[in-house]
Amino acid sequence: MPLIALTGGIASGKSTVAARLAEHGATVIDADAIVREVQQPGGAVLDAIASAFGADVLTAEGALDRAALGARVFGDEEALQRLNAIVHPAVRAESHRRFEAALSADPTAVVVYDVPLLVEARVDDPWDLIVVADAPAEERVRRMVELRGMDEGDARRRIGAQVSDEERRAIADVVIDTSGSMADTLEQVDALWTSLARPA
Repeated sequence: MPLIALTGGIASGKSTVAARLAEHGATVIDADAIVREVQQPGGAVLDAIASAFGADVLTAEGALDRAALGARVFGDEEALQRLNAIVHPAVRAESHRRFEAALSADPTAVVVYDVPLLVEARVDDPWDLIVVADAPAEERVRRMVELRGMDEGDARRRIGAQVSDEERRAIADVVIDTSGSMADTLEQVDALWTSLARPA
């Protein structure tokens, strides 16, 4: 079972790469979805977040107010580290449970972990392959403004808050250049899949 980490900065085309791999038959496990699940009301993670940051990071219904929490930790390295110390261990445990479940269901499965914060949190895990979706920062700003309706200043701040593209490329076994056409991106993903289907 190849265990592949797929990462990339915001608006890098990572979701497109993940979707194409899923079309080929990969089991894609979404780190962001796991984060949302472990932060559901009634769980130990949300209780710990509320204890650390105060009840005003919760909505009136007791769910996590992501905007309020984001505003609390954005630009505050110490606060972000406190949050990560709560969330990352729970996400790691749940992701490993899902990797094992995928392997139990199909020992030949190709499992892809779609994880934005690979460099920051999971780079030392025993991945068989690290794939990075890559596009220049200016292209990613354009996508966020034109496709997501984001303010340009906000888009640049979001990119600036993440690790650099150079840091991601430095850990990559495979780089998928998503700066060209959709067809070009998909062709690279298809070539990656073909290489996975052939034993090294």
